[in-house]
This record gives sequence, C-alpha cells and structure tokens, in this order.
Amino acid sequence: MKTFQPKLFSLFKNYSKKKLINDIVAGVIVAIIALPLSIALAIASGVGPEKGLYTAIIAGFVISLLGGSNVNISGPTAAFATMVAGIVATEGLDGLAIATVLAGILLILFGVLRLGSLIKYIPYTITTGFTSGIAVTIVIGQLKDLFGITYPAGSNPIESTEKIVALFEGISTFNYQSFIVGAIALAILILWPKVSKKIPGSLVVVLLGALVVGLFNLNVNTIGDLYSISSSLPTPSIPSITLERVMHMLPDAFTIALLAAIESLLSCVVSDGMINDRHNSNTELIAQGAGNICSAIFGGIPATGAIARTAANVKNGGRSPISGMVHAVVLLLVLLILMPYASFIPMPVIAAILLMVAYNMSEWRRFVKICKTAPSSDIIVLVVTFLFTIVFDLVVAIAVGLVLTAFLIVKRTADNAQVREWDNAAHGQRSKEIPYGVVVFEINGPMFFAASDKYLNFPIHKDTRAMIIRMSGVPTVDSTAERNIEDLLKFCEDRSIHLIFSHVNPQPYTILQKNGVVDKLGAERFCPNIDDAIELATKLISTNTEK
Repeated sequence: MKTFQPKLFSLFKNYSKKKLINDIVAGVIVAIIALPLSIALAIASGVGPEKGLYTAIIAGFVISLLGGSNVNISGPTAAFATMVAGIVATEGLDGLAIATVLAGILLILFGVLRLGSLIKYIPYTITTGFTSGIAVTIVIGQLKDLFGITYPAGSNPIESTEKIVALFEGISTFNYQSFIVGAIALAILILWPKVSKKIPGSLVVVLLGALVVGLFNLNVNTIGDLYSISSSLPTPSIPSITLERVMHMLPDAFTIALLAAIESLLSCVVSDGMINDRHNSNTELIAQGAGNICSAIFGGIPATGAIARTAANVKNGGRSPISGMVHAVVLLLVLLILMPYASFIPMPVIAAILLMVAYNMSEWRRFVKICKTAPSSDIIVLVVTFLFTIVFDLVVAIAVGLVLTAFLIVKRTADNAQVREWDNAAHGQRSKEIPYGVVVFEINGPMFFAASDKYLNFPIHKDTRAMIIRMSGVPTVDSTAERNIEDLLKFCEDRSIHLIFSHVNPQPYTILQKNGVVDKLGAERFCPNIDDAIELATKLISTNTEK
C-alpha cells in the first residue's frame, strides 16, 4: 500500500450517478448534525462559535479531499476542547495557531515515515483513561452555563479544579431559569432518538431553545450575549512565529498530533467495519496534517476524525469522500446565510449538547469493565491517566500513562522470569540422568536488567564440577544480562567449573558471539540440546578426573 494514495483519486472508476446522489444526501445530513456540534465545541474550546464552522469547513474539506478513508468525517471534536481552551487561555489564539500548524507538520511526518500502524501500540488503558478524563473535564466546564452561574469578579479558571472552586464561590448567582432551560434540553436530547433518528436532537433543542427563550423573554444568556459572531468567509492569517515560541508550543503540538492521529485512525477502523473497506492509515495521517495546517491558517481550531459524524455518514448512505466534501460546502453556506441567527442560541442549550457529547465519549462501560476484569497493573494505568487528565492536563496524563505502562510492563515481565534447577526426581523421564558433579539450571523469559536479581544468581554446591545453563526459554538478552554472563564465566573459571550452554536462541547467541564469550568458551560449549550438553559435561569431568 502506497504511503500517499487518497481515496478520492481512485474513486471514479466505478462511480455512478446513484452513488453521487447518496453521497450528497449523506453530506447534507452530516452537515445538519455537525452544525450545532461545531458551534458548541468551539465555545467549549474558548473561541468564537464561528471558528468551529471554520474548522469543519476547511479541515473537513481538505481531509476528505486527501484522506485515506472513503467515509471519515473530520472537524472539531470534544477530545480537543479542554486542551484547546487551556492553550487559548494561556497562549492566546496565536499560540493555538502555532501549535496547530506544528501538529499538522508532525502528522504529515508521521504519515511520510509510515508510522500509521504504530498508533496501535498506544495502550487501550491510556486511550480509555484520557478519553473518560476529557469527558469529565467537559462536564465540569459546562456546569457554569447549565446552572447560569457567574464566576466571581476577576476569576478566570483554566484547570478543572479551579473551575470547581469558582463554581462553589459563585453558587449564589445560580439562575433557575437557565437550569430549567438546560434540563429540558438535556431531557429532549436523551429521549429524542426514540422519536426520530433522522433529525438530530441537537438541532431540535437549538431551535426550540432559541424560540422559548426569545418568546418568553427569559433571563438566560445566549451566544450573542457573550460572543460577537461573524458570518464572513474565513481569511488566511499567519501568526507571528519565532523559534522561541515554536519550541515553547512544541509539547502542546505533539499532544494535538498524537490525539488527532489516535482519534482519526480509530474512526477509520470503526468505519472500515461498517462498510467492509480498508483505509490507508499513512495517507489519512498526511491528510489530517494538511487539514490542521489549513484550519489554523484560516482561523480554525484542531480537527480530527469524528466517530459519531462518520457513523452518521455511513448510515445515511455516504460511501466516498464526496460526502465529506459536500458536508463542508453545506456548512459554508450556513456560515454565510444563517450564522447571525446563532446569536439567539441559549448557553444552557449549548451546555446540554456538550453534556451529551461528554456522556457519549466517556466510555464509562469500558472503564468499569476494565476495573472489574483487567490485571491490577492495567487498572493502575487507567485510573492514573484518568485522574491526571482531570487534575492536570492531557500532556501530563499521556506522558505519565506511557511511562507508568512501560514501568509496569517491565515489572510484569521481570516477575514472570523463572530460574529453576533440574534434578533427577523431576526429570527422570529423560533418557539420561544428571550425573554427579553436574548441575542444570533452566532459564525462562527474556534476560534483561529488571530481572538481573534472578538470573545467574545460582546456588553453587561445593562438589559442582560442571554447570549447564539451558536457555531454550530465553528469546533475548540485553547488556545487563550480557555482563552477568561474563561475570558467571569468570566465576566458573576461578572455581574450575566447566560452563556449558544448551538451546541458546539466535539473538542471545549473536550477542555472546559479539562480546567474545563464544570464542572464550569455545563453540563446542554451546550445545543444541540438553542430552548433548550432559554428555559433554560428563566427558569434561571424566577428563579432569583422569588428570
């Protein structure tokens, strides 16, 4: 499979008028679904509502045009919301633009270097942990608008813990009208799928909420009360870039790129199963990179594949990138014609939409299942990643999760390492008995630094004249094990003990060849099986006895 082979370029061989109509219909429906979500996610990200549409339009079109999936729909997603809000609060829109462009460059490099398949090595516990953590942070961030609370003067909370403190400090400003509007909107969102699966509930509550608040003149904040809305076309703008600023934003850029890669490829895998197709992961990463760069230049926020919108695309007949491009064009028309009316949307309704998004992305059932069935080490990684996402941020959570996973994998591997001594009682079924003066030790598991206290720390009897190390269960050795083997060789030389190896696998043998152990002992001391090793040990002991 080629590194860069957009699905659109191979589309027209078997493309028909019927498929085109299906793609157009699916694109229009997905645009209707994406409209309120894009606005809500932009607000949750701390930017103006129109920037959500910029992202869905620009990134959505570019990624569909160049992408490696037939049906993946890209745009702003909840996974980025909290992180983007933090970047905007501390670094401003220029900082966000730089981080997004850098993330796009990194995504393109991921694809060019064919790293698409490596994303699968991100542990499931980490992706579940930070996804659930992001869901909780979104919920915390929306409580203010749901309850109509005003934060104390001068308060500008960024972290989730700061928002919780500010909520309690501003609890006296609770607005029951906001809460009623938000609660009704949330109830409609929960129940609406039983009424209709064609019309998105988010669109229904947006229209109904704006109508009710306007007709009854309720004391409820709307988007227009808090944001100035632009319906003009997005124009390109390059942020002021310095080397110092680039280096400062690089960690955030890497996190955006990693998260975009994970979310997009996960969306592709899900959609492949729905349409019996196979995506090109490296092409998709390159497209995601190009889409994010274009989104940043045109005033948008980070974008990635959106699983819910992609699923809606498939269910409504979308089967080619044309549907994703149509979705972007429809949103562009909405931006130009209907965007001013977005100012009437009540903030509690936006909060209700985001609460449903958070619930749907929370994966709480998987979270609970892991806690019930997984090994304790996996549960530790899951919970730590989850808590660090909430208390600190996604950058810290992923870094700590990966380090902790690596540490626990090493520990688990070391705990499973075994060294045991053979005896005649246990191995009497063999064709040869272990002669007097010969000891046989069997090692199972990779020989590496974390298990150095187990390997080669053998109980040596005073009458031992030959030692056989059986290594059929050792796939690899590292430099620590290599040094331990050298120490063992010297130990045996000092005590006139014949050292023999049996069943040495290719990697360990190559290492021992390179460091001179094979030459020093002699190749004949590396036997292909245990019977040959015992026979050699018996012969060496007999020869010494005769002398």
